[in-house]
Amino acid sequence: MRIPDWSQEQHPTPKDLVDSILERRGGELLNLDKALLWSEPVARGWNVYLKNVRTGLSTSRKLRELGICTVAVLTGATYEYHHHKPDFLAAGGTDAELEALNQVLASAPGSKVSDPRLEELESLVIQYAAQMTLTVKVEDAVFDKLKSHLNTQEIVELTSAIATYNMVARFLVALGVTPEH
Repeated sequence: MRIPDWSQEQHPTPKDLVDSILERRGGELLNLDKALLWSEPVARGWNVYLKNVRTGLSTSRKLRELGICTVAVLTGATYEYHHHKPDFLAAGGTDAELEALNQVLASAPGSKVSDPRLEELESLVIQYAAQMTLTVKVEDAVFDKLKSHLNTQEIVELTSAIATYNMVARFLVALGVTPEH
């Protein structure tokens, strides 16, 4: 990491904040947390917001994780991919779908996705996330197709997850946060 790992000795932080992060993480701080805790307002807001994006949305977890993995691949956020690949698989995704994701993004990111290992909606989510990540503007045709599969709440939640993890990726890459060993 390009900055030192946070510690209570180096940068005292309220115990309630550290405890709430530890609770969300299952008792152990991740490298991302050790960067965020250098700023109490950032860490506090991040912890609440990301908890809601991760666990409070009703939209398909598999589709959200597919969008997040798309962001991770396109931005080079290996930390993000390391943590979200298992979540995608736990949500019903497959290694074959992740292989397809990586191949599609290597050849023509943002273009129409066509791979027999991916269903139409999965292909569309990859294209949507790629356009959000690479050009920010999503083509009307892509958005209209997405609307034919998802209701408004699902579109808002999927878009929020993809946008949020674009923010996360930029934070991770800029600070050189690496996966835990």
